[in-house]
Amino acid sequence: MLSNFFMNALGRESLIAPDDHWALMMVMCLAVAISIYLEQKYAWASKVSGAVLALIFALVLSNLSIIPISCTVYDDIIWGFAVPMAIPLLLLQCNMKKIWRETGRMMVIFLIGAVGTFVGVFIAYFLLRGAVPGLEGAAVLETGGYIGGGVNFAALAAQFEVPGEMIGAITVSDNLLMTLYFFVLLWCAGSRFFRSHFTHPKIDAVEAKGTDDSKTQAAQYWSRKDISLKDIAINVALAVTIVFLSQRVGGFLGGVIPTGNILTQILNAFFGSQYVWITTFSMLISTFADKQIAKLNGSQEVATFLIYLFFFVIGVPASIFAIITKAPLLLVFSGIIVIINMLFCFCGAKLFKFDLEDAIIASNANIGGPTTAAGMAIAQGWTELVGPAMLTGTFGYVIGTYLGIIVGTLLGM
Repeated sequence: MLSNFFMNALGRESLIAPDDHWALMMVMCLAVAISIYLEQKYAWASKVSGAVLALIFALVLSNLSIIPISCTVYDDIIWGFAVPMAIPLLLLQCNMKKIWRETGRMMVIFLIGAVGTFVGVFIAYFLLRGAVPGLEGAAVLETGGYIGGGVNFAALAAQFEVPGEMIGAITVSDNLLMTLYFFVLLWCAGSRFFRSHFTHPKIDAVEAKGTDDSKTQAAQYWSRKDISLKDIAINVALAVTIVFLSQRVGGFLGGVIPTGNILTQILNAFFGSQYVWITTFSMLISTFADKQIAKLNGSQEVATFLIYLFFFVIGVPASIFAIITKAPLLLVFSGIIVIINMLFCFCGAKLFKFDLEDAIIASNANIGGPTTAAGMAIAQGWTELVGPAMLTGTFGYVIGTYLGIIVGTLLGM
């Protein structure tokens, strides 16, 4: 093994020493920059996603013993600072007044789908818990990820200290499943069966007039924006302040709420979590200081870069062997959750006599998140649903962490 070679030759198990912080930062930032470039340049990379490419870079480098499996840079800088700062910056888009005002009936189906995800997590967990050790970690991550998105995934991974091998395996299985899932949603849009059981006015309108080539979702979402020094300063100051206050409030409540029974244990875990308060404070600022936040550029770009660093770090301790052995069963685990989510969304749409397009985009906003939901609406020509897709998916960022913490506490993590 290369680790033995480096141990004999260099006196350490990796080519780059754990305390060589600048070398590790260089490798990490270069990997993330290349991942983002590939994601925005090539269609195949966009489908894989830059976050997964960053994870793969880390996975390969660590399994080849080029970089160490653990070090201060990962633990103190990324987990300690980058992840907590990224979450409030991403959540500054969660203006609750705007979300409730503009989402309409899609929000109804989205919430039904969120219940489906919550139910599906427990069904999948109790069906497979004997076959996959540590499955409760996957249950927590999928609750947050399949109701919210990457921001919740990161928060819950940090909150419950989910092992890197499990994070890597669930990320790989998720991305395999997402490809199939998006094809299934598109098939539903064209299926004679679904069209005969649902109204579909937007599909009819697009087919009647034909469609033009649309910009890719990445080009739409990550278009160049003006950003000033003041924007950067306010973004960083806001993020640091929110994290500071959240740690203090969570620490105080965690110390005073008793843990004598299951109810108080849940309350202690919930209100004692800094990530609950990061979510809450960010949402309140976004909602009640919406005019000021609307003038602030760069928060999502800075936060997404930090989240990509997080995905690199979670790929470092992942064993390729463990991923190969765990990913197939985790694919089944995630598949059960996705199927139940879709059943809830489509049955809810049928019950309330909503359109087929609403059910498809609401389910996508649950499972894929706001950007993939908006991207599908753009690609299909359902332009009226792009805004609601973004807003409902963004609302998932608000509730995903809360529900994930409840699931983790109920499963004894």
